[in-house]
Amino acid sequence: MDLRNFFEFSVERSRNRVAVIDSNRKLTYDELNGKVDRLAASLQKLGLGKQDRVMALLKNRVEAVILFWAVQKLGAIFTPINFRLSHEDIMYCIQDVEPKFVVFEDASEHLIMKHIFKERPIFISIKENNLLADMSFKELEEHSLTSYDRVSIQDQDISIIYYTSGTTGVPKGVPRTHKNEYASAMAHIVQCGYKRFDTTLGVFPLYHVIGLRSLQAITALNGTYYALADFDSLESLQIIENEKVNCLFQTPTMYHDMVSHPYADEVDFSSLHTLVYSGASMSKELMNKCDELMNPERIVNQYGSTEIYTFTYSADVRRKPGTAGKPGIHQHIKLVSPNYEKEVSSSPKVVPIGEIGEIIVNMKSPEAFKGYWNRPDITKQFIYEGWYYTGDLGFVDEEGDLNIVGRVDDMIISGGEKIYPELVEKVLIEHQKVSEAIIIGEEDERWGQIVVAYIVPSDRSISFQELDRFCKYHDQLSSYQRPRKYVFLDCIPKSPTGKILRKKLKDNIISP
Repeated sequence: MDLRNFFEFSVERSRNRVAVIDSNRKLTYDELNGKVDRLAASLQKLGLGKQDRVMALLKNRVEAVILFWAVQKLGAIFTPINFRLSHEDIMYCIQDVEPKFVVFEDASEHLIMKHIFKERPIFISIKENNLLADMSFKELEEHSLTSYDRVSIQDQDISIIYYTSGTTGVPKGVPRTHKNEYASAMAHIVQCGYKRFDTTLGVFPLYHVIGLRSLQAITALNGTYYALADFDSLESLQIIENEKVNCLFQTPTMYHDMVSHPYADEVDFSSLHTLVYSGASMSKELMNKCDELMNPERIVNQYGSTEIYTFTYSADVRRKPGTAGKPGIHQHIKLVSPNYEKEVSSSPKVVPIGEIGEIIVNMKSPEAFKGYWNRPDITKQFIYEGWYYTGDLGFVDEEGDLNIVGRVDDMIISGGEKIYPELVEKVLIEHQKVSEAIIIGEEDERWGQIVVAYIVPSDRSISFQELDRFCKYHDQLSSYQRPRKYVFLDCIPKSPTGKILRKKLKDNIISP
């Protein structure tokens, strides 16, 4: 199914139900559809055609939702960009994707420099009378035709191009088809146990797969999407209670900030049935706190990527904390020998149960993209013989659950022994005085590399000696895996989407 029909079928089913809310507005499905049609007509009149790109530099707001569905109705390509990227990265994305329109707001207007373009896009501002804009969003809505010319849309047409921020190099464009997005939305609903007419809190902007997946899943269920422009733990708690939110899809950091807020003990969480997280592991302590305070039916852990969406998921991670669960409903994964040379052999060695290997995912999944935008060189690095090489390391246990242990690039070799950071990190965060722990390898003349632990303490009395003793006598750590150096920090550097920036730690750039 293409996303135009996906949306229009939802409108026909429940015209009078509330579809989207932000701090200022509340729109039913019928009202939302009317605004979407008017915007689509204006964009088409200005020359937007099938598979043309529309770039969005927007926070979560009603306009972002209207824009997304309008672009889908025209068979064009929605290209949401993280406005927290550097000016250079934003300019790279614009030059790479060549959008016909760029829609921006106050928070992103400093990134817009029209004079550098010879053949530039049309700039549309959410705010009226913006000197950097060619026109405003309101103008397009108010001076619109009543209808647009429908185009033929195929399942394999590109619907969205995400740009992955990464931690090194320029952003990579990830084109995803209507089929990819529809399959991923359906998988999300099934895997997370969402219900018809659910309300969710949209805490991630639509440039992130979590943001768009939340919107699509809730739309399919004729539920209500509450768009939150900026994540704030207190405001989130108030919305959950006041709007009777049923399901959340967030990062562990966001859950931590919410349950740690002084107001959290006063909130009525009885409407919540599902908590979903991805992007990082959740500590057992945080999981227990969420469980005790929010008392959901399930806490779902999803492991995947922008390129394919879900690799594996745990339907309720409380059953088995720390695991990434089993393959998603559309997925087939294998674990193969790390650092496999694709040019040498077409048959990578599949590692046995319990042995660590690189996780690869079958590209026949309807959730899988076909390759990076304008980057055949990068595509060849990640896709080979019908498999997507994730670069992640893990092992499958006797019950068939996947356990993630780190990245191929992050693996530490000390004195000839392979050390996987996540295994050591999981031990360290068991210590009652440790809030966060990140392990990296530091070059060493004798050992090649030594294990270095970056620690965010929950108790300032913690010491090197105390942690070393804890690791020395822990039954899950060998002697060679113990950190040889500890660095205590106020916070771990992370990207705007919550990814750990290990390179900053390696380069001793430890400010957030």
